[in-house]
Amino acid sequence: MQTDLKTRLFDAVDRAFDRQIAFLAELTAHPSLRGQEQSAQDFMAAELSARGYEVDRWQIDVEDIRHLPGFSPVLGPYEDAVNVVGTHRARTRKGRSLILNGHIDVVPAGPLDMWDSPPFEPRVADGWLYGRGGGDMKAGLASNLFALDALTACGVAPAADVFYQSVVEEECTGNGALACLARGYTADAALIPEPFAEQLVTAQLGVIWFQVHLKGLPTHVAYAGSGANAIEAAIPVIQALHEMEHRWNAAENRHSDYAHMDHALNLNVGKFQGGDWTSSVPAWSTFDVRMAIFPGQSIDAAKAEIERVILDAARGNDFLRNALPEVVYHGFHAEGYALSEDGSERAASAIAALDQAHHTATGTPLVREAITATTDARFFGLYADTPALVYGPRAEAIHGFNERVELESMRRVTKATALFIADWCGIEER
Repeated sequence: MQTDLKTRLFDAVDRAFDRQIAFLAELTAHPSLRGQEQSAQDFMAAELSARGYEVDRWQIDVEDIRHLPGFSPVLGPYEDAVNVVGTHRARTRKGRSLILNGHIDVVPAGPLDMWDSPPFEPRVADGWLYGRGGGDMKAGLASNLFALDALTACGVAPAADVFYQSVVEEECTGNGALACLARGYTADAALIPEPFAEQLVTAQLGVIWFQVHLKGLPTHVAYAGSGANAIEAAIPVIQALHEMEHRWNAAENRHSDYAHMDHALNLNVGKFQGGDWTSSVPAWSTFDVRMAIFPGQSIDAAKAEIERVILDAARGNDFLRNALPEVVYHGFHAEGYALSEDGSERAASAIAALDQAHHTATGTPLVREAITATTDARFFGLYADTPALVYGPRAEAIHGFNERVELESMRRVTKATALFIADWCGIEER
């Protein structure tokens, strides 16, 4: 790439950076929790349309994707699950096509009094933007968009088709990204700017969500000995699941990208409900679990072991052996994905292009890192033969209180992304 264009792209990002921060603040102010993403998606569609992109906004139909590999089961309605894609159509199509993917949905904020400032009233302080979703991952959506804006400001455009995706459901199923594939959006590579501190993600874990339903025998607490407490009955079941977690993390079971990590797989009991009355022995309980798996680890085999562990623990309990738990799957049904295992020329070329773009933008080598979370990269890498590069800005307290993203990191990622697009896609005159 010509040095002159690099300089002009960097200058264009700098000139527009105040507007980029304002864009991020406005987007973060939309409380795009699951099922409430519509206003944020309206905002994204309007921004893409104003820039002249071909905008596709559609409601996901579960029946269109239920049969596809990577689909995650859902419990609730999908009437409000809306994706937005903005398409740049190249004139020459002499370059390599690209998907710029990001998710608009955010996780719940939790007790508001535990935030220093309201989570959906973003504020900038000391070089950081604070707010739920600012880091995970609306700063990435901003960097993707303003990287394209930088090319436009320089009078050039990608010489290949580019699909800018703002999807729902990343935080619970990934079905939004899957719906994009089902709709025909494919490309030679994908870039997903998740907030992993300007590092390239070499591998990510898979995730399984499930619920365990227990039933007890209700009675007045004065006669508790004659009942069966469905809340207390969960304790040995949870303990058995943690013992399974320990086995899965054993050195001999680890994927090579995680060989250096003693505890990459985490089991989390994220939600617990049970009982109806304080002075009644609870007749029921339900708890929700998130369990991770390594790349290459079979979901079906993992589910079979989960169910076996739960049932074995139940059969060792005086009450549960006569009222065996029920396991219900909903939400994440995600395989792990390792970019490091993609030996294709396209993957090597995409990584090299991002490596060079990052080094030019930051002056430092691109660090590779395996992460203990999951992203939508798996859909492109596993099911569409598309190398998926996860590379985004530095953020802190994602999914926690006082979530924040470092603005200078977002600036650097935007510059690197602009360079990567120009290199990967090539450029043509607007």
